[in-house]
Amino acid sequence: MSASVVKTGPSLDKAAESFSASEVEQFRRDGFVISRNLADSSLLRTMKEATLDGLAQSIEPIEYEADLQYPGAPDSRETPGGGTARRLKQAHARHPVFTDWLTRPEFINRLRQLLGPQVVMPLAHHNCIMTKQPRFSSDTGWHQDIRYWSFERRDLISAWLALGEERPENGGLTLIPGSHLLELDRSRLDDELFLRSDLPQNQDLMEQATFAELQPGDVLFFHSRTFHSATRNHTQEPKYSVVFTFRPADCQPLPGTRSAALPEIILPPG
Repeated sequence: MSASVVKTGPSLDKAAESFSASEVEQFRRDGFVISRNLADSSLLRTMKEATLDGLAQSIEPIEYEADLQYPGAPDSRETPGGGTARRLKQAHARHPVFTDWLTRPEFINRLRQLLGPQVVMPLAHHNCIMTKQPRFSSDTGWHQDIRYWSFERRDLISAWLALGEERPENGGLTLIPGSHLLELDRSRLDDELFLRSDLPQNQDLMEQATFAELQPGDVLFFHSRTFHSATRNHTQEPKYSVVFTFRPADCQPLPGTRSAALPEIILPPG
């Protein structure tokens, strides 16, 4: 998977504040693209501090590994590891640093290139700090984020900011290039809308996957229909990622659904 190297900080030039034409084309083709070194060390440090504080104080809302019962998760909150956090929800409200991140030109300009001049951030989806803790983290099967979301179109994008290294051994993301363009028959998915691993056609699709290896400050932009998965964390160090989801202004949440249950943030127009 190709990716550009991007400078950050006050010295950013105009070229560094946006995707190149080839990167936009890569996103359209593959359903994801990585911008390297997009967030500076000061921002990462403050986000990490807010994350550790939220975990130490158990500041709700929190989703626990035991809640979802994915492979590797504790059986319940009462069993060993039951208090292991999977993600800190409502990240935007946890510290002003997250608003700072949303308004940085090098970040928001890229979203505008993919979604149009007016970008909206739903607070109902993602808006979280994903954690992968040692010992009690879990495996997440092949899925599309849009599976439980309800919008007029399925054209949303998530931006996944790595606060530390993301490698195969600590549960980083693996993605299937071009899968956002596929229309799969419902029979190829299980009851929870994960790709079924027992079907040869799905196995062929999974073999096309590529791993998104990230360094601190790298951002993975990926389409809501791009199939992706992750293993549990097999290392001794936690992994943290900040994830927000965005939509174009003309792709409204459907009334009465979970997607419309919370307010949204309108980012500054281009």
